[in-house]
Amino acid sequence: MKQLLHNCPSLGDRKEVNRPGRMATLALLVFAFLGPLGCNVGPKYLRPAVPVPSAFKESDPQRAPDGTAWKPAQPQDAMLRGKWWEIYREPELNSLEEKLNISNQNVARALEDFMAARAQVRQARSSYYPTVSVGPSYARNRSSQSQTTVTSPSKGNPNSNTFNLPFDVAWEPDLWGRVRNTVRQSADAAQVSAADLENQKLMEQANLAVFYFELRGQDALEDLFRKTVEVDRQSLELTRVLYKTGLDNDEAVAQAEITLKSSQAAATNAGIARAEFEHAIALLVAEPASTFSVPVSPLTTQVPDIPVGLPSDLLERRPDIAAAERTMAEANALIGVQKAAYYPTLSITGTAGFAASTFSKWLTSPSRYWSFGPTASETVFDGGLRKSTMAQFTANYNADVANYKEVVLAAFQQTEDNLAALRLLTQEIQQEQETVASAQRFVDVASVRYKTGLDPYLNVFTAQAILLANRQTVIMLRVQQMTSSVQLIESLGGGWNVNELPTERQVQAKQP
Repeated sequence: MKQLLHNCPSLGDRKEVNRPGRMATLALLVFAFLGPLGCNVGPKYLRPAVPVPSAFKESDPQRAPDGTAWKPAQPQDAMLRGKWWEIYREPELNSLEEKLNISNQNVARALEDFMAARAQVRQARSSYYPTVSVGPSYARNRSSQSQTTVTSPSKGNPNSNTFNLPFDVAWEPDLWGRVRNTVRQSADAAQVSAADLENQKLMEQANLAVFYFELRGQDALEDLFRKTVEVDRQSLELTRVLYKTGLDNDEAVAQAEITLKSSQAAATNAGIARAEFEHAIALLVAEPASTFSVPVSPLTTQVPDIPVGLPSDLLERRPDIAAAERTMAEANALIGVQKAAYYPTLSITGTAGFAASTFSKWLTSPSRYWSFGPTASETVFDGGLRKSTMAQFTANYNADVANYKEVVLAAFQQTEDNLAALRLLTQEIQQEQETVASAQRFVDVASVRYKTGLDPYLNVFTAQAILLANRQTVIMLRVQQMTSSVQLIESLGGGWNVNELPTERQVQAKQP
């Protein structure tokens, strides 16, 4: 190796040669020798361990011995697969989700971010190879006649031409892994971007499902208010008849009118909320709100059986955890890039070309020239720059480790939160339905006693208000139950798996 470098002409030497392939042969030999000799001085990456519970506390069937609470699907190791929203068996929701996957602009932006990250990997890989440039030039020169006369009394032509066609080659062998770590860092960054893309898709899909069930809840409320308005109108007509016959007073008529007007106002308010959720869905599927609509339909969907699995599965199933883990790997590779700065660099440059004073002799064999040689450099003093830079990137890596652990812990928390919500909401809905049945009996009794003249209309007024409030509560609890199920699926990763992340080779490919 030393002998090879010793025999190489130094940079700046220019001589004509009789063997056309000599420079190319030298470059090939140096590339062949130095390429495999490089080593990687960067730290080896190991994913840090995080405490993982053996099971989700809220998925324990023993917590609901009466069988009233929602329970996750069995077996425990089951997984969501593919299009998770199809588990609700809602054709309208399925159609909207398909539109979102194609048209959502946030997803489109995340996709372009991923494509840009892939391009950066290929940019980093370009440093593996030599840079070759060509710069043909022509110059017309005229020398000073006065100077020519003094130095050479013989009269000659002061004009001359210079034709030059140089080919320059520069290459820096990756002796200490700087380029390899840069490529690895770019590949890790591309994988982070891919995980962010999947996380963005999951978030938008979950938002759509939540808005859809919220909209269906408003449909159910509007239906309830329409029925209530009809009942209140009949009560008002009855009260007016009784007032005209002298069996009741004007106060009862006023109370009946208040009940009717309140129900009509509540129905109008439900319509406002429905329009807002419909417009939010239009934004998610990238359609103008002015031309988008969702048909009215009651909320009849039941919470499906959702396979939960084990807490350890979350490390492989959530794209945000995958993004945090790949961010750590990216930071680790950057430490390797900075550590390579402690070691000397070797640059190999060469120039070959044709130079002549006349065009006819320009591209001929005697006009050839070349120079070739290596240059080594090492920083002997930088005022602590490299040391402080290493400290910075090491601290960045430690921060990414802390962020990764926080993301994992947050995933456990979100899953437990939604499991608890589903379990308790199931019980609360059943209790509220029993309350509705009691409120209905109250209305029936109060109505009979009012019609027979035993009680004033105030009792009916109170009973109807209680019944309406409890029916509203049941609907809102049902909506909350459905949205909690969507959020549980989102906290479980929506059926995604870390194996779907593109590999380093895939992110380096020219085609998606």
